[in-house]
Amino acid sequence: MNIDTGNTGFMLLATSLVMLMTPGLAFFYGGLVGRKNTLAIMIQSYLSMSVTTVLWYLVGYSLCFSGDVMGIIGNLDMACLRGITVDMVFNEQNRIPLMVFVAYQMMFAIITPALITGAFTNRVRFGAYLIFLVLWLLLVYFPFVHMVWGGGILQKWGVLDFAGGIVVHAIAGMAALASVFYVGRRKVKDHGPHSIPLVALGTGLLWFGWYGFNAGSELRVDAVTALAFLNTDVSASFAATVWLIIDWIKEGKPKFLGLLTGAVAGLATITPAAGYVTTSSAVIIGIVAGGVCYFAVMLKNSLKWDDALDVWGVHGVGGTIGIIMLGIFSTTAVNSTGANGLMFGGVSFFLKETIAVIGASIYAFVFSYVMLVIINTVTPVKVSEIDEEAGMDQALHGEEAYL
Repeated sequence: MNIDTGNTGFMLLATSLVMLMTPGLAFFYGGLVGRKNTLAIMIQSYLSMSVTTVLWYLVGYSLCFSGDVMGIIGNLDMACLRGITVDMVFNEQNRIPLMVFVAYQMMFAIITPALITGAFTNRVRFGAYLIFLVLWLLLVYFPFVHMVWGGGILQKWGVLDFAGGIVVHAIAGMAALASVFYVGRRKVKDHGPHSIPLVALGTGLLWFGWYGFNAGSELRVDAVTALAFLNTDVSASFAATVWLIIDWIKEGKPKFLGLLTGAVAGLATITPAAGYVTTSSAVIIGIVAGGVCYFAVMLKNSLKWDDALDVWGVHGVGGTIGIIMLGIFSTTAVNSTGANGLMFGGVSFFLKETIAVIGASIYAFVFSYVMLVIINTVTPVKVSEIDEEAGMDQALHGEEAYL
């Protein structure tokens, strides 16, 4: 079968945009921490780029998209990309090379565990994070990709997730919360954010890359691609504005950091619904995201959870309410492959989405916490107070971001 060059070119661009999100995340997180901890948090994102790629080639793609074992995980028939040739296409609808789909999904696998790192900044040893990264991909991320996108039990049940509300944001956010509870509070106060311009650069790269993340999830160029693109920007913009206004009212001044954080919350929240809802619904989703995620962060602060970079409040809560609002606002009027949500008589679909995201969140939290407990029996997870005082850059890596 001949490939569609237009779709293929677009998907290569979308894949590149999603890849750019991981360095963007590194800049975003790097600016939020203190000067002595900048490299230590940034290297964790870049480590995921390399290690996840290796794991994806060896077993990841196969476990996600080859075969089916009890509806939970794939098999190893395509381990090391066995049997995938240059002339194979993904399907008849988009006619892109299968290798492009492999690469596109790999970029999702790279950024998802990197999101978690913001929760335990300044407190986790590098070796322990490396083990956690591998185990989390194998035991949490790969199963959920298969269950939701790879022909597994949730996909067969009718659960929809356009670009990763469950698969990326909800499970990463809950894994982050489990990490917060396990590693505890920092013993040494971190004087971050040390560079809001660095956070702004990271936000810009994330926002730019998110178009590939959401619009690219249609896997071809059509009207739904355009819808997902527009909805992504609309939701981010409304969420950023709402967060800024609330922050302005409460703090007395408009905060740049609040505007940036609100944008990311809007991006995370629209992700599962981008190609299934109208743009008017995307406006509502953005407004809700800005308000709910803001107050989730305030709740976290009042409970003194040391989620250093608000991974749970932005990604965990954002992904969860995004899935729930997908269950409310989804309509086949804009995407015939979708479903009608609660607003259009789809009570069953709404319940499926809600049950799925709650179940996924519980699974991710429990497995992530247990993994950290097990890892700690092999190598200490937490750094010492001396290392915290010295700063992670010097203590763990012998390098400094600023001389």
